[in-house]
Amino acid sequence: MSAHRQGSFSQFLIVWTGQMVSAIGSGLSAFTMCVYAFQTTHLATSYALIMLWGFLPQFLLTPIGGVLADRFDRRLLIVIADCGGAAGVLFILFMMSIGHIQLWQIYLGVAISSIFVAVHAPAYKASITDFLPADDFAKASGLIQLASSAQFLLSPLIAGILMGFLDIRYVLFIDIMTYVFAIITVIIVRRQMVPFAARQAPGRFFDELREGFQATVTNKGIRWLIGITALVLFYIGLLQALLGPMILSFTNARTMGIAQSVCAIGMLVSSLLIGVVGGKKHLVTILSCSLGLMGLFFSLLGLTTNIILFVIPGFLFFFVIPFVNMSIDLLIRNNIDNSKQGRVWSFVSIITYSGLVIAFLGSGFLADHVFNPLFLMHGALADSFLGRLVGTGPGRGIAFVFVMSGLGVLILAFFVFRSKEIKGLETQPISATLQ
Repeated sequence: MSAHRQGSFSQFLIVWTGQMVSAIGSGLSAFTMCVYAFQTTHLATSYALIMLWGFLPQFLLTPIGGVLADRFDRRLLIVIADCGGAAGVLFILFMMSIGHIQLWQIYLGVAISSIFVAVHAPAYKASITDFLPADDFAKASGLIQLASSAQFLLSPLIAGILMGFLDIRYVLFIDIMTYVFAIITVIIVRRQMVPFAARQAPGRFFDELREGFQATVTNKGIRWLIGITALVLFYIGLLQALLGPMILSFTNARTMGIAQSVCAIGMLVSSLLIGVVGGKKHLVTILSCSLGLMGLFFSLLGLTTNIILFVIPGFLFFFVIPFVNMSIDLLIRNNIDNSKQGRVWSFVSIITYSGLVIAFLGSGFLADHVFNPLFLMHGALADSFLGRLVGTGPGRGIAFVFVMSGLGVLILAFFVFRSKEIKGLETQPISATLQ
């Protein structure tokens, strides 16, 4: 089996290319729909709700997707999931074509796509272990993050430009075509290669769920790492939900798209670096240092309304994200048996991404009704030290949230550095015993 897997990197690259193109397309439609919602209502809540409905179904259904990923051909599941994702976008496109669309219809279409992401995410992530030997896991992680960074790097820039002269319906159509391309690439690979990890005699569905959950929480170091990741994702969820409304409070959608793309170049650079060089040592040190830098740059995002000064910490913030993701990915992957990885990754996702759900649920309300009013011209904190620090006016309450979130991430970095349980994940990983 080892020889079979070592010859499959080219197949992995084919699938990765299709998924990267699809990620860019999804980023186009996500950007345009979020901007459309905010410009229609002028509320951060509308912006955040699109993100919530794009994530909540995936969050709730991922454990089921994890069991499916350990039972069936993971490439076939990716094809089915991409078809379902395209169907959700097609629904929104259809409703826009027949008349004036309402926000709840956008929420519904986004939720339909999100349901199928619950199948796609664990199948795609677990398939890395099918394609590649352990020595290539770090490179694969870097390349996958490169695809994700392309969504943040290219999609806002392209979408911001396209919105200047194209109707949103054409942007959605482009997204559908990228799904088609991704499906074709997976079909090509599936014809060439038999799945490595699909089991011949699956057990009972709920027994497998329980087995996956036990494999996830048995290791104390993994438990701590999952908890910290959930908190980090809570802060990142605040950033995802509120960054657009904050930028749109002092500039337009095109400038916002350019700024987000320039910031995301940092993620592209570091993802390429990881993809080429890889990395298997000193993962806990890399994780704690990267979290510390992330917290610093996060806070700096809230201290300016100058778009040029904004993109500097933004670039650096995105630069360290792949190092955080790579470290977490390898610390967990190397300590979980391959036959359980689909289910384990699904439980890791549902636990850690609970932080995003909480952030998406509360961020819009907090921004519109709590923090932004405090920092308006005559707000309660307008004349305070905090008001002088982050400024006053529309969106500055969100800036204050970013400053405080950065401090929270700094505290987590210190905890990771001091945790013996997390450091223990590097001493004797399962992957080392299988080689």
